[in-house]
Amino acid sequence: MINKNLIFVFIGLALALSMAGFLSPFASKEPDGLDRVSKDLKFAEKATSESPTKRLPFSQIFDEYSVKAIPKENEKLSTAIAGVTGTLVVFGLAWGIGKLTVRNSAPKE
Repeated sequence: MINKNLIFVFIGLALALSMAGFLSPFASKEPDGLDRVSKDLKFAEKATSESPTKRLPFSQIFDEYSVKAIPKENEKLSTAIAGVTGTLVVFGLAWGIGKLTVRNSAPKE
């Protein structure tokens, strides 16, 4: 028998992956809210030339909201793959933390 909660979770995951894959390529190219505030408050120029995130392993694969291995001509595909990957990573982290939390919070007999 399939758990109803599990069905609900995977339907939610499917919806999130669909949105990440099909809607993220159409996101605005304008600066996001944080970029806008940093320019408005004039602290954008204080940013370092190379951010600390550029030293992390995933920066070898991803660049902003795209996948480096996919040519610039396929920008929408690259953005869609990055969105799906990000969604799966966040889901995996949330699932793992949830499993650890629930397992550790169960009453001991």
